[in-house]
Formats: sequence, C-alpha cells, structure tokens
Amino acid sequence: MKSINIKIAIGILLFILINFLANKLFFRMDLTENGEFTLSKATKDIIKNLDQKIKVTAYFSDDLHIDLDKRREELKDILNEYSNVSKGNIEYEFKAPNKDPKIEEEAMAAGIQPVMIQQREKDQSKQQKAFLGAVISLDQTKEVIPFIPPGTSMEYSLTTSIKKIAVKDKPVIGFIQGHGEAAIQELSQVYQSLQILYKVESVYLNDTANLDKYKTLVMIRPKDSIPSSHFMMLDQFMKTGKNLLLAFNHVDADLQYGITSVSRTGLAQWLDTKGLKIVDALVRDVSCGSVQVQQQNDFFSFATPIQLPYLPLIQKFGDNPVTKGLERVIIQFASPIQYSSNNSYKFTTVLNTSDHSGFDSIPIVFDINKQWNQSDFNQGSQCIGGILENVNESSKMIVFTDGDFPIGGAKGQQVNEDNVSLLSNSVDWLSDDTGLIDLRTKAVATRPIEELDDSKRSMYKYLNFLVPIGLALIYGIYRSTRSKRKRLGLMEERYV
Repeated sequence: MKSINIKIAIGILLFILINFLANKLFFRMDLTENGEFTLSKATKDIIKNLDQKIKVTAYFSDDLHIDLDKRREELKDILNEYSNVSKGNIEYEFKAPNKDPKIEEEAMAAGIQPVMIQQREKDQSKQQKAFLGAVISLDQTKEVIPFIPPGTSMEYSLTTSIKKIAVKDKPVIGFIQGHGEAAIQELSQVYQSLQILYKVESVYLNDTANLDKYKTLVMIRPKDSIPSSHFMMLDQFMKTGKNLLLAFNHVDADLQYGITSVSRTGLAQWLDTKGLKIVDALVRDVSCGSVQVQQQNDFFSFATPIQLPYLPLIQKFGDNPVTKGLERVIIQFASPIQYSSNNSYKFTTVLNTSDHSGFDSIPIVFDINKQWNQSDFNQGSQCIGGILENVNESSKMIVFTDGDFPIGGAKGQQVNEDNVSLLSNSVDWLSDDTGLIDLRTKAVATRPIEELDDSKRSMYKYLNFLVPIGLALIYGIYRSTRSKRKRLGLMEERYV
C-alpha cells in the first residue's frame, strides 16, 4: 500500500513539473508551408520594442460557420502570442456584436461594417450578418482592420497597423513628377498600400529639390522627355547609397490605331550607360490576356474577348523578395531587357515571361485577327524586369519595362492585387529594413485538386472502396492463420 502511495505522489509531482515546464518552455510546431502560425522576426522586433500599451479589440460574431469560427480561434491564438512576446504591452479582447446591439453600434462607429455570409442550417441556405474586424488603438490614435477574410495574413495586417500607430519616424518615399508621370489618383491602391509603412510624397527634380530626405525615389510611366540635368540628379542621389524604382513604357503602343513608336523619355539611353539595353521591341507570350473587340452581327454589336500575346500573364516567379508570394501579374506592351556585363554593376532578373515567348521588333502593326502558331513563341523566356545593383555605391535600382501595370485610373478602376503587391514589394525591398516585405504576401498556400479524367476518377473511386475491404480481409486471414497455428501448437504440447 505504501509503495502505491509513493507512486501516486511521484506521478502527481511529475504532472505538476511537466505543467510548470510547459508554461516556461512553450513550444509549438508549425507545419504550414509559409509558417502561417509562426511570428516572423520582423513582427517580434517591432512588438518587443513597444514602450506603450496597445489595445486590440476584435469584433467577431459568434455562432458562425465552422470556417469563420476557426478564423476567430486563429486570431485569438496569434493575439495571445503577440501579448506574450510584447511582455504585456499588447492587450486584446473579443466582442460579439450579434449578442448585444450596443456592441454592434460600437463596432460600426469604429469603422467595422457587417458583411453578409451564406450559411446552411437544417438543409436550408440563409444569409447572416457577421462582423469580422478589429480595432488597434494607442491613446487617441487607432487603426481599423474592417474585414479579416479567410486565407489572408492576419500577421501582416496586425503588425503593420501596430507599426503605423506606434512608430512615428517613417522612411520617406518620393514619387517623381514633372515628366508626365502617373498622377496620384491613378495610383490610389499603391499609395494606400505604401502609406502604412512610409510617408509618401510627390517630388519634382528641380533646383530646389531636397532629395536627401528620401529613402527611395519612384518614377511611374513618364511620357515626356527627361532633361539630362535630371538624370545627373538621379545619379548623384544613388551615389549616396539611395535607391530608385523605374516603371516605364519603352514602346508606346496604340491598339486603337494599331501602331507603335519608341518613347522619347531618354531612360533607355541612360540605362544603356549602366549596362542595361532596352530592346526596341515588344514581348509576346503564349500565356496572355485578352482585349474586348466589338463585332457586328446584322443589327447587333457585341464585345468578344480575343487573346493578345502582347499582354503577357506572368505566373511563374523566381525566389526573390520582390516577387515572393505573387501568383499572377498582368503586364501589357513590355520590352525585353538585355544586360551586358559591367564590373560596376550586378543584374538580377525578377520578372520573366514564360518559356514559350518571343518578341517583335518595331515598327509593329497590330492585327487582332492574326492566327498565331508555335513558331511565334520559340525565342524562350524574356526578361521584362530586374534589379541593377551598383557594387561600389551600394545603391539599387529596380527596372520594369511596363509603366502601366500598377495604374488603375482617375475614375477609380481597380488594379489586379498582385500588380499592386509587385510595386509595393519592390519599394519595400528597396526601402524597408525591418523584414515586413515577407509578410505582405504571406497567406495560406492554395492546393487545388488536380482535375482527373473519367478513367482515373473511376480507378480512385474503386480503390477507395476496395482497399479498406482488402486490408480488413488480409488482416482477418492473418489473425485466423495465427490462431490456428497456436491451437495446433497447444495440441502438440498436450499430446507430448
């Protein structure tokens, strides 16, 4: 009896010891490809250095579909980890607006609007109003995450919101104006994305310009000739170790009139002095977008989408921070980039067309109805974007030969999200040394089920049905045979 009591006491002590160590030595294994449930070094560096308390109020409705309810638990887990890493400087609470009208009014007043979601209940489909947002506040300053959809990176939204209200001295990014560049209204999505981490300003390259305060300069789709004095200012800017991003159209393409011409900005000549040759041509790719063409049928006219190889769809990306996490970038009328070795520079390609590509030298006359064949795409992958690094001055320049890819429009036309991320990632890589670039496109990796033909589908269906039965039969035969052998062995022993 005494020995049993000792064993019970030892067991209790071990249980207490294990629980104590579990609290002190917290360990969790993250098996997701993108480390979705592991805080990045950038996040830890930011929240460890907080000197004020930040409060996160999550407005999440209760009794939602299991996928959304799981999202709530994921947010709770990540906020708990934020609180632990920040040593209590981040506090959080969850409120359910669907349980109390006052909380619903509070959420809407804070800037979180409800969304309508489809749910099935008792074999019926119904719409339900749901709140899925959060408010991050510091004193009187607050940032609102109005909607946290499934499959997105909660860490990026939370960390950037915390940094936006907690960090006062942000790097300044200058968008060059004065040469017909894209207006702010045309880059609204890009500006909105960048203003989280940076102070964004317009800058003119004149005698009064003070470029010292800018971490990076950005030039998007210039149309007018750029004076040589302005190129000298850019050279001087990069000699100080600062960086530059260029997105421009080397070839002006007018699809309506079917003609092309080389732009006269002077950028191609300036880049040529650094070893980058912009070819007087347009790339074509078998993987491409389409244009709407009006067709007439008797008294009716209708728009028909027709694929145009001069609008390449970039869907394969190298292992580079600029393109990390991107899935599909839409490019239009881009020119090939060729690099000739220069001891002062290092060039890295970041944006390439598919292996089934080519290019047409100008002048080009567009023919929408042209029948393309395989021989038109046999020149291999073409570089249309890359990084040029000056090894002596530690400056970097990113060049894209499509100036329109991040542009929406003055009337609020939306840009493909990956196009915006490509430009934002580029600015991040040039300007931000915190590592938040890795979080911008961090999300759950999709794994679509491969489409199967009928024969394979039938094969897998029968395998799924027959294999468990076969395994059960094999195990039953094995057990029966083993029992029979035992009986025979026992009979032989008795006989002896």
